[in-house]
Amino acid sequence: MKLVVVESPAKAKTIEKYLGPGHRVLASYGHVRDLPAKDGSVDTDNGFAMEWQVSADRSKQLREITDEAKKADTLILATDPDREGEAISWHLAEVLRNKKALPATVQRVAFNAITKSAVTEAMAHPRELDVDLIDAYKARRALDYLVGFTLSPILWRKLPGAKSAGRVQSVALRLIVDREREIELFRPQEYWSVTASFEADGQGFTARLVEFDGQKIDRLTIGNQGDAERAKAAVEAGRFTVVSVETKPFSRNPPPPFTTSTLQQEAARKLGFAASHTMRVAQGLYEQGLITYMRTDGVDMAPEAISAARRAIADRYDAGYVPDKPRIYTTKAKNAQEAHEAIRPTDFSQRHAASGDHARLYELVYNRALASQMASARLERTTVELCDGAGRAALRATGQAVLFPGYLALYEEGRDEKAEDDESARMPVLREGDSPAKTGVEATQHFTQPPPRYSEASLVKRLEELGIGRPSTYASILQTLKDREYVRVEKARFVPEESGRLVTAFLERFFEKYVSYDYTAELEEELDDVSGGRLNWQKLLDEFWRDFRPKAGEVMEQKPSEITAALDEFLAPWLYPPREDGSDPRLCPQCGNGRLSLRGGKFGAFIACSNYPECKYTQKFGQAGGEGQAGDGPQDLGNGIELKSGRFGPYLERDGKRASVPKDVPLDTVTTDIAEQLLSLPREIGMHPESGKPIVASIGRYGPYLAHDGKYARLGSTAEVFETGMNAAVVKLAEAAAAAGARSGGAREPIAVLGAHPQSGKEIKVMAGRYGPYASDGTTHATLPKGTEPTSVALDQAVELIDARAAKGPAKKSRGGGRRKKKA
Repeated sequence: MKLVVVESPAKAKTIEKYLGPGHRVLASYGHVRDLPAKDGSVDTDNGFAMEWQVSADRSKQLREITDEAKKADTLILATDPDREGEAISWHLAEVLRNKKALPATVQRVAFNAITKSAVTEAMAHPRELDVDLIDAYKARRALDYLVGFTLSPILWRKLPGAKSAGRVQSVALRLIVDREREIELFRPQEYWSVTASFEADGQGFTARLVEFDGQKIDRLTIGNQGDAERAKAAVEAGRFTVVSVETKPFSRNPPPPFTTSTLQQEAARKLGFAASHTMRVAQGLYEQGLITYMRTDGVDMAPEAISAARRAIADRYDAGYVPDKPRIYTTKAKNAQEAHEAIRPTDFSQRHAASGDHARLYELVYNRALASQMASARLERTTVELCDGAGRAALRATGQAVLFPGYLALYEEGRDEKAEDDESARMPVLREGDSPAKTGVEATQHFTQPPPRYSEASLVKRLEELGIGRPSTYASILQTLKDREYVRVEKARFVPEESGRLVTAFLERFFEKYVSYDYTAELEEELDDVSGGRLNWQKLLDEFWRDFRPKAGEVMEQKPSEITAALDEFLAPWLYPPREDGSDPRLCPQCGNGRLSLRGGKFGAFIACSNYPECKYTQKFGQAGGEGQAGDGPQDLGNGIELKSGRFGPYLERDGKRASVPKDVPLDTVTTDIAEQLLSLPREIGMHPESGKPIVASIGRYGPYLAHDGKYARLGSTAEVFETGMNAAVVKLAEAAAAAGARSGGAREPIAVLGAHPQSGKEIKVMAGRYGPYASDGTTHATLPKGTEPTSVALDQAVELIDARAAKGPAKKSRGGGRRKKKA
């Protein structure tokens, strides 16, 4: 008997079907071991030996694998074809060896797609474990551990409010913070454009002013309304004639098929997917055998796939859409290894597959891969120059026409930012000497714009350009920044939180080398050298640790006050920008003679007056030049109300009565009136028309709510506490009562019925739960990953979630009459 081990149960089910009798296929559910989260897991004094620990939630799988391994003649390790997959296989072999359960024959197989042909071909050509890839994994894991477990304690002790730092996540955070600094330092510049509308042969077009009174007009030439109006008047008075028509044909080549990075970018632009969601959905498509492996920086496809794509193009279009020769791509990304194919469908005859988000992502992968082998688009760009009879003004119109769409008939790559000048407009046929009819003239005011904040797509693209991180790490890097609350996402863009800015400043000031873009990229190159067998992994770690350890010790020895003083100086241009009246930016605006400086309080950094406690002026960190806010010291709001910072966040206090400031109320908007309202809660709305008992609105531990006769209903925001009237309150209470009745009434309508579990035969449904949607087979309930659309969940995804939940055993119940202990 041959035991085959893969990562996921969905993958195991498919492969077992391909291999048939004589094979037992089991899933490890990912990594089975990791470094314990404690000091000493990497022994820096003993060749960087690592203490691995079996993950508690993998013990059941390991027992099953061990039992089967003892009965097997051959162990076939068939995990994913990358560094992480190689590491999982190595961990499994090591665990079985330690348990004396390793079969006599151990083989490693890797395939780029879960299809019968790919799997059987890989099984026919097994190999040994790749020691170089395993060493590269160990080096990367040790580096991340040493950085995290060295920097994080320093942050906890020296920087109030900081949570952690990571080797790559800190560099990604710096990119976001640096972009925010650029935006804050940006000073918009006014400029005007003058455009005229024309019509010829029933088709309209627009031309812009490019020359006026002998002066060439560039984008910023006209800087005020007066000049713009003079130019507009001249264009309005002039009769314009076409003096030249220039037509240039050009072609546009299709983009290559997806890599991990470009897939995440396009899914963010076109589907609105977060990088982590894209990878979850892609993983599902891969395990269903629909696409090739989705963690890759290669851009080319296998010869048989290119042939299949060319046949599919010929079937779908005509022969003109198939180029004479197959297209061969090479990557331009820094440090790309191109170890695997690009991401493509496994079968080009299958244009549509799956459902929900899986179908949308599959279509994106399919169209991109097919378009990559299509003919170039042929276009024609037309530029028309028009002049007035007096020779005062010259106008230019540009447009383009598609002569042959080529790949554009199927796919066009998205862009992060829209171009200001659109040259894709259609133009009428014009000849020299024509005088098209002028239909209007406009002078439009503009302002130069700061660089945009990073979106998920543009940040992944920038990380790839710099050579920071690898295909398997982008999604986790971005998710970690969000989980640590170092950034927030507004309108699909990353905005650094104050804690993120402070951590970045700390690292730039005290660990500049280790958050520099060049150094991080060089370290990635060295890790690639380990993968390729060109560098010893222990030598890499030794050189890193020899410099990093003394630097960390030096910073740890400094007092928190010394750290704060250094950061105050480092951040001075940002914390204390020049004032319009020319006064000293550090002068306290309240007492007039104190000096402002950065302080480290129990609950975070803030700016305070040197005359504290006589002067209680404080300013929230990051609110440079703004109004005073509550740091550790109270802020007087008037009417005897003080805004303070406490253990559980900011709160208001007057005469001993307190009220927390809700999270959806920004501190800089807390006026005396708002404070009065919060302190006055609960608010009585009136008497219920049926019971005659009062309805009140207030804010509790779990947010804003309505209460009536022992029954409750949630409100959506703090504003609703003060705005909800009687009619709306009665409706909300009735809806909440109906929902509660449905929950307690037994049978509930499922969101979706997915089908039968392939092993147990139980019907699997997606249900709405109190804490979010979940998948259930009637016995085991598995919460859906955050952000997953319940109606798009596929059967195999639900099966995997339920099996993983079942493998962990029953959920632990709290003791002591159902009362839970509060977290420390």
